[in-house]
Amino acid sequence: MSTHEPLADRDGTSTPDTGAGGPSRSAAVPATTAPGRSWLPRSTAGQLFVAALCLLLLALVNTWVAQPFAIPSQSMENTLRVGDRVVVNKLAYRFGGHVRRGDVVVFDGRGSFLSDDAAGPTGVGGALRQLGSYLGLAAPTENDYVKRVIGVGGDRVVCCDTEGRITVDGVPLEESAYLFPGDDASSVPFDVQVPAGKLFMMGDHRSDSRDSRAHLGEPGGGFVPEEKVIGRADWVVYPIGHWRHLRRPGTFGAVDAAGRSGRHGDQR
Repeated sequence: MSTHEPLADRDGTSTPDTGAGGPSRSAAVPATTAPGRSWLPRSTAGQLFVAALCLLLLALVNTWVAQPFAIPSQSMENTLRVGDRVVVNKLAYRFGGHVRRGDVVVFDGRGSFLSDDAAGPTGVGGALRQLGSYLGLAAPTENDYVKRVIGVGGDRVVCCDTEGRITVDGVPLEESAYLFPGDDASSVPFDVQVPAGKLFMMGDHRSDSRDSRAHLGEPGGGFVPEEKVIGRADWVVYPIGHWRHLRRPGTFGAVDAAGRSGRHGDQR
């Protein structure tokens, strides 16, 4: 018998059984694994279960409630900077709510900024990147964008008035609160009518943003279908120094007051 095998529990009595051929009650017997029990140590099995449960809960939250999103470019500076992590609220529009002017949203650009059949990264590397993007640990795939909503279905959006401002249904937007310092409202003139169920998007860093303006002459006109919106960016959570709530700028309230947005639910 190996001296390294674990010992079964011994009887506390030191007196051996009497009788012919009776074995000692204190004899050492190798311990065995009970039938049906995991070969893994109990602590390891428990840790794996907890880890799997945490991953499942994280996946459910990311799919239905909120998802982290890493900012990949300068197009939304200074509101959002490269490397910032934002929390995308997926419930914002799920129960009858509608996207509103001034919201910062994350959306799937296929069918508006990209062709309908645009594919994401493939292979093992692509799968790992998609997972990292899903968890907010890596830059998003090329299909996902983050922009500010300037016009909703039915709006007429024009650039620019005599003072260089964008107007929505004739109401000028005062954009100094979020426009990148030194940028004009737009260097590209336009006059568009937003189709029903579509959105006109622009980045806050107008001189460094490929947004709806860049796709005006393409099929779809650069308008983003509302159903392509993944969610509203509500919080910057990383880095700590950038932590803040992304509030809807007050200038869009003037457009609301003009009576065009009553059907879109003016109160957040």
